[in-house]
Amino acid sequence: MDPLEAATRIGPLLPWLDLFGIAVFAATGAIAAARRGQTFVTLAFFALITGIGGGAIRDLLIDAPVFWVHDRRVAALCLVVALAVWFTPHRWWSDSAFDWMDAAGLGAYAAFGAAKALTYGIPPVPAAFMGVITACSGGIIRDILAGEPSILMRPELYVTAAALAAATHVSLTLLGLDQLAAGLIAAVAGFALRGAAIHWKLALPAYRHPAD
Repeated sequence: MDPLEAATRIGPLLPWLDLFGIAVFAATGAIAAARRGQTFVTLAFFALITGIGGGAIRDLLIDAPVFWVHDRRVAALCLVVALAVWFTPHRWWSDSAFDWMDAAGLGAYAAFGAAKALTYGIPPVPAAFMGVITACSGGIIRDILAGEPSILMRPELYVTAAALAAATHVSLTLLGLDQLAAGLIAAVAGFALRGAAIHWKLALPAYRHPAD
């Protein structure tokens, strides 16, 4: 599909949800580097790779032009976010702020990822998976580069929240709801579940080895 045609079908406002997710994830990447006392170049790199990682993987899988290469705003946005983190006090970026920012990006990015996949003719179930990949891959890359255990290994719900956002968007779209409304509802649903998981430490049952 031609990128212009895809952008027209996805609507003029929904891509702003994508930019919001990119900005928030870029901030978490820059914060991860700042906590380790890295240079601004490293902060900028972490911001970019975290912000665009999931979306780049999604675009390669759905055979779409890799978005950040063709959209001049994306790399500039990541750079601005890195600058903001560089010039703000360290006390602003507590573990709690980091987690809540990540939660906001998770819901928004999952919803947009699913929406874009649908626009490119991907069937509903794979499109929902594309939303999950979009939302989770950047954080995984960030944690690997920072030498931290992956955020996926935390006990609280994470992938489940991304899956809720992506599945909600796909379901509402199939029911005929406007793309923007479906995206906003889905993003809020994903954020709400991830926020509840952070606040109340909600988790799915863990695998237990069967008794010998």
